[in-house]
Amino acid sequence: MTLTLPFDNSYARLPDRFFVRQDPVPVAAPGLIAVNDRLAAELGLDASLLATPEGIAAFAGNATPAGAAPLAQAYAGHQFGGWVPQLGDGRAILLGEIVAPGGRRFDLQLKGSGQTPFSRRGDGRAWIGPVIREYIVSEAMAALGVPTTRALAAVTTGETVWRETALPGAVLARVAASHIRVGTFQYFAAREDTEALRLLTDHVIDRHYPGAEGPLALIEAVTAAQARLIAKWMSFGFIHGVMNTDNMAISGETIDYGPCAFMDAYHPGKVFSSIDQFGRYAYGNQPQIAVWNLAQFASCLLPLMGELEPAIEAATTAINRFGVIYQREWLRLFRAKIGLSTEEDGDAKLIEALLTLMAENEADFTRTFRGLVDGTAAAEFADPFAFEVWAEGWQARLAREADPEAVMRSANPAFIPRNHRVEEAIRAAVAGDFAPFHRLNAILAEPYGDQPEAIAYRDAPKPDEIVRRTFCGT
Repeated sequence: MTLTLPFDNSYARLPDRFFVRQDPVPVAAPGLIAVNDRLAAELGLDASLLATPEGIAAFAGNATPAGAAPLAQAYAGHQFGGWVPQLGDGRAILLGEIVAPGGRRFDLQLKGSGQTPFSRRGDGRAWIGPVIREYIVSEAMAALGVPTTRALAAVTTGETVWRETALPGAVLARVAASHIRVGTFQYFAAREDTEALRLLTDHVIDRHYPGAEGPLALIEAVTAAQARLIAKWMSFGFIHGVMNTDNMAISGETIDYGPCAFMDAYHPGKVFSSIDQFGRYAYGNQPQIAVWNLAQFASCLLPLMGELEPAIEAATTAINRFGVIYQREWLRLFRAKIGLSTEEDGDAKLIEALLTLMAENEADFTRTFRGLVDGTAAAEFADPFAFEVWAEGWQARLAREADPEAVMRSANPAFIPRNHRVEEAIRAAVAGDFAPFHRLNAILAEPYGDQPEAIAYRDAPKPDEIVRRTFCGT
């Protein structure tokens, strides 16, 4: 029996130069790691059917679900600032678009599904590490309330993938509002394909920003979405790691979890990615990199905006709104993190003073902010007295708030996907043990709860557990 899903594939109805039609490459012996029951329900799917042999075969690429229109998307991009005119889905296949109850449309994509014409000599496969990492981190982000792609399922392939060594292969079934990127627009702009740019613009407006009227309004909408997204990243100490233009989704979702990480000890210059040798994508650089990426996006739409000079001026004004929106959202989020629901002029300085102390004292980001609720924050500082001095002014400010504890509890998670816990789950999965993976996912599904039985998962890593470098896994 073939799995049937509620597909309606609008991207596949665009001209053929937007993609290459291709089925996933079958694997030797697919096996189930996990099906995301919650996400399946949101999509209107029966999770029990997805876990059948037919569902597993579909997620592995061994059987094409009824109604699918498999394809590899074309796109270009700037990678660490260097221009690459053709990238595309080198190890992913978009099966199609699921229309969920209520009419929302979601891409269903398989990552690690074999070679495509965009593979650039790669094998098109994924080993189990990046599949486990993306499943854990993307679902944790969703539970935290951050716009993100999601993990619907993960399967093993029964095949070996070679990186530095032999590793077990896996495939991730990823769900996204869409997989259209800044790099998708760059692909057609580089080819001076104005017709394709117009079609793509209309498609994105119809799908993501139906209130936008024309390319300038689209630039404004995408800028606002990215400003709100990056502010959320910053509020949780999240570092994407590879903010290339081909990794920025036009929808405003977090996409492409490669060498991503949540900070333990806070520092604005923190970098984890093994390939980010000069800190281009450090934690504190993420807002300005988003602006740089958005400028590349806006430049693609200039041919659709009439006379060049007025178009450049209008696009520049639109992109410059990022800073205003971002700062407003950042301040709202960090006010909540210290218990403030009202606004006063000195709030930004109060927050910035705390962050400076945290950096100087190597205070744990998540434990410090959660500690403001629990009364344990001072213990995170090498110099607790410095925190206590700051806390005197903070307590005076809190006295003018109605219910600061409730505000802080809803803004500061107790549980995040700590790097050492993610690595622990990956090591176990490589050995065929998925219990740590399932345990971690269950805990991270309720990040704001106290979960006394899981208190060890709140701990910062011991010195020998610290993860200093993360890897793309391609």
